[in-house]
Amino acid sequence: MYNLDGLIMKNFSLIFLLFSGFATTSLFAQQMNATINDPVRNRVILIDQVNREGLLTGEIGEFFQPDYDAYRPDSLSVEQLKGKLDDISIHIVFGSWCGDSKDQLPRFLKVLDQIGFNGSQLKMTAVDSHKTGRNIDLGGLNILKVPTFVVYRKSVEIGRIIETPLDLLEKDLLQILEKDSLQP
Repeated sequence: MYNLDGLIMKNFSLIFLLFSGFATTSLFAQQMNATINDPVRNRVILIDQVNREGLLTGEIGEFFQPDYDAYRPDSLSVEQLKGKLDDISIHIVFGSWCGDSKDQLPRFLKVLDQIGFNGSQLKMTAVDSHKTGRNIDLGGLNILKVPTFVVYRKSVEIGRIIETPLDLLEKDLLQILEKDSLQP
């Protein structure tokens, strides 16, 4: 004799798991490079998790590639940065609508490319005019200005560059890493 209740429950569980997997995959796929109409700025902006393809679209896309190509990082700082980023991760919080983000983001990514930074250790989050995301909670980061480049060593924040560098992005990043290496 078959246990009809058990068979129904097994099939229901299997269908639920399959549906959950598809829904989760779709949700994450939809979040990358998502856009919204920012009511404060009354224009379409990037929101939440962004990859490099997203930086080539919309308002920020008009500036990104030309600014990336034009930037010439300080070669001495770039050489000094190489090899110092093995256990480093970086979270960039920016506004695709923000002038400082449009200026600094292409430059920072050019520096990371020149030093051979591991792209899997980089997270980029776009925010709205209120410095918040939609599906990403940034409350613990205390973001007041964008862009903010948060640098971590082994998941512990060791420094940040806020809005504009004190000197050059590559020099400020080097200073953060050197200061951290002096810590006991």
